[in-house]
Amino acid sequence: MPKFTRPLRSALYIPGSKSRALDKARTLPCDAILFDLEDAVSPDEKIAARDMLAQALATGGYGARLKVIRINALDTAWGVDDAHAAADMKPDAILLPKVGNPADLEALAELVGDIPLWAMMETPGAMLNAPAIAAHRQLQAMVMGTNDLAKDLQTRFRADRLPLATSLGLCLLAAKAHGCAIIDGVYNAFKDEDGLRAECDQGRDMGFDGKTLIHPAQLDIANTAFSPSDAEADLARRQIAAFETAEAEGQGVAVVDGRIVENLHVATARETLAKLDAIAALNAE
Repeated sequence: MPKFTRPLRSALYIPGSKSRALDKARTLPCDAILFDLEDAVSPDEKIAARDMLAQALATGGYGARLKVIRINALDTAWGVDDAHAAADMKPDAILLPKVGNPADLEALAELVGDIPLWAMMETPGAMLNAPAIAAHRQLQAMVMGTNDLAKDLQTRFRADRLPLATSLGLCLLAAKAHGCAIIDGVYNAFKDEDGLRAECDQGRDMGFDGKTLIHPAQLDIANTAFSPSDAEADLARRQIAAFETAEAEGQGVAVVDGRIVENLHVATARETLAKLDAIAALNAE
């Protein structure tokens, strides 16, 4: 069973050092905010960003958006203090970068207690250890760090992401096997709407729950791509109705649009409608 089922269509990185960005995030239609103390913050701003973020979260106003803090790695000069500070801020989850094995998550858990953990999957070692990482008792979600991963793998950019296919697949398998959410990596060309849409569609087809984003302009495309379409919702309702009719008539299968509908299809249809309900509830909060 999934450990976490709420919508995660869009997870927007917000620098913890930028007061205007922290304020604007209160109004943006993202499912999750990844408050960043790591890559988006320069070394000389790390401590000030920690304090600024604490003040922003204490002020509140982020509504139903999931509040996740990405700290610096524990082997850096800031990581342990970040972990303690993040725990005091009482976020919905803490995101650890450069996770290589379950021991990294265990070290963070010892610092922050029972707060849910998210793992950045961005190294070759993480890919090979994905099942063990996904099995950690506190892990709620995996986040693909495709930029760092591509650097370590020495890949060349391809729009179809073929060089990353094995890595994406390994993490997807691990996440699904252990009931974790899994969020796709960022799309760097934030002004390229067609490219973003294609990559979101690819991620959704693969089974990702959503997309990490670097700019608010990317939100609408990601939210649309990872939401059930009107056609998918209509098909789901018709499949459920047809199967229930077939069952009432003593049949084990139904036919919709010339295709067999069995129990597994009905289960997927119910999940589709449940996701729509969850998105509607999130938007209403």
